[in-house]
Order: sequence, then C-alpha cells, then structure tokens
Amino acid sequence: MVLHHTLLVAAPYLESRDGFAGTVWWSLTATPLKVATAGGEAVVLFFVLSGLVVSLPALRGNGFSWSGFMASRVIRIMLPVWAALVFASALIVLIPRAPGQAPTNGWVADNNGMTLDPAALLAEAFLTRYSYEIDNVLWSLRWEMLFSLLLPVFVLAVRASARWWVLAGAAGFAVTVAGFAMRDGSLSYLPTFFLGALIAVRLEPLREWATRSADRAWFRWGWPVVLLLALLGFVASWIIPADDTGREALRSLSTLASVALIGLAVVAAPLTRFLSSRICAWLGKTSFSLYLVHVPILIALAYALGPDDWKITVVAAPLISLVVGYLFWRFVEKPSHRFARFAGRRFAADAIPGGQPSR
Repeated sequence: MVLHHTLLVAAPYLESRDGFAGTVWWSLTATPLKVATAGGEAVVLFFVLSGLVVSLPALRGNGFSWSGFMASRVIRIMLPVWAALVFASALIVLIPRAPGQAPTNGWVADNNGMTLDPAALLAEAFLTRYSYEIDNVLWSLRWEMLFSLLLPVFVLAVRASARWWVLAGAAGFAVTVAGFAMRDGSLSYLPTFFLGALIAVRLEPLREWATRSADRAWFRWGWPVVLLLALLGFVASWIIPADDTGREALRSLSTLASVALIGLAVVAAPLTRFLSSRICAWLGKTSFSLYLVHVPILIALAYALGPDDWKITVVAAPLISLVVGYLFWRFVEKPSHRFARFAGRRFAADAIPGGQPSR
C-alpha cells in the first residue's frame, strides 16, 4: 500500500508522458510489475486473510466468547484508528495546504482533505463514511469493522456450507464479480471475508492434503505455477486491456488470486518459510501501523515540499513512514493489543456466571 500511494503521488509527473517517464509509468502500471504497487488488490488480500484469521477462533470453539471477542475487536481496531486520526489532523494543522502547493490533479488533491473539518473528523473516527479524506486508508477499516459485527453470520454460513465448500466458494466469487462490475462495495468486499472464513473451516483438511502431497513431483512443480498464475490474476485488471466495466470485473480476479496466495502460504513449505523470515515477520507485525500513518505523511510532504520536489517526496515518504510506523506500533498499537486482550478476558469472564478473568 505504501508503494501504491507513493506511485499515486508521482502519477501527475509520469502519467501520459513521453520518453523515459512514460516508460517508467507503463512498466509500473501495465505489466506484471504492478504486483508491487497494487493497492486496491492488496486490500482484497487483507480482507480474505482477515476472514481466515478472525473467524478461526470462533470456528474452533475452545471457550470462545462472543462478548469477549467483540470487546477486544472494537478496541483492537478503534484505538489505533483514533490515534492515526489525531496524527493526521496534527499534520493538517501544522502544514497548511493550499492550491498550488501540490499537484492540482490526481489523487493528492482529489482524495485528501486540505482543511480539518470537525464533522468529517467525527464521522471518520466512528468509521461511518464511505470515503475518507483526513486519513484516506480508513475506508477499508469500515469494512473490517462491519465484518467483525457480522462475524456470527459468517461463522454460521461457512459451517452450513462446509460440506459443499467448492460450490460455496464459487458462489462467493461470483458475487464479487457482480459486485466489482456494478461497483457495489458490499457485494465486492463482504464475500471476500466469507471466502477467508471458508478457508478457515477447511484449514485442517487443507494441511493434511498438503502433508500427503508434499513429496509428489506434481506438487513440487505445480505450486510455483499456481503462484505465478495467482500473481498474474492479482493484477489482471491492469495488464489486460478492457473498458471500464470490464476492468472492474477483472478486478474481482484479485479475490480468487488472494484465496490462491493464502492457500499456497499454508501448503507450500518454501513459501511458508519465506513468509516466516525475520523481515517478513517484522513487516507483518508493523504493517497495520504503517498502513494507518503512511498516507498522512505522504500528503504532508507533498504539500510541504511542493510540486518541484515531488521526487524527494516519493523517496523520503516511504522511509519516514517505516520509522513512524514502527513508533506507532510500539507506542500505540502494541499497548492497544494489551488493552484489547484484557478487555476480551474481562468481558468473557463477565459473560460466564462466577467467571474470573485470566491473568
């Protein structure tokens, strides 16, 4: 996502240009290299993964508490969101924004607020808006929170369809195709969480199948091919020429590709080892914090440095975001986790007569 938004800052200076600039833009947006900057598709991957991770404890049972889950989940999401909004608001106040200080066309001017509106701040703080201007990335957290509130429905749905998981998965994917084609957010994104939950309900059979198949030649040669196809499907809407409706429909392939990528992460040992490496573990640990703070930093730098120094912005902003993202994780997200776990145990204990919170 950081690279995606950084590319959007550079877009007015690269898009529709001739020569080297045009070649760079084409390479980054119309070839498989788009995998590195596929922002909307990365959000879809996150939704599928969230559907798997969030629903798994509820599916396994083992003393799972719905009241504890909801208390923990709300705190886990909302405290970092509020802190990110304070951070973004401070940057808006400290670095005034006026026309001419940044690109007059493109994502910077069209999708990010230039002034601090209290009403908008309140709406964004409770994730009630469809689009967000103070901290642009919060639109995805709206869907994440909605999924959390609807988790009991998702759990019932995947349990009921577990025996017919292929048909259920195909139906879920078909809904996303229609949703993207019609540009309907509910139909586009809610089924992605369902597909993730469907992976969760089939996780143990999937692992058992991988163990049985790991030494077979077709598996050793097959999973890299599936990985390549999944990555191409992930950015199909960028590399396959189509009209606007067709392109939106092709975006739904990112859902199927995300399911394949997550499945491969479970069954392909080399991929599992890579994703478990220190650098991947660190990036995964701090990714949510980095996600929340990088756009306010990008926009603030774009206005502070101005159009003439846009190259400095696109180089410096990701580096600054990594540092600020780590600090945000250390001093905001990590304490929020601890408080969320405490609240989850407390609410879970209160839901059981005579229950005591674990220490």
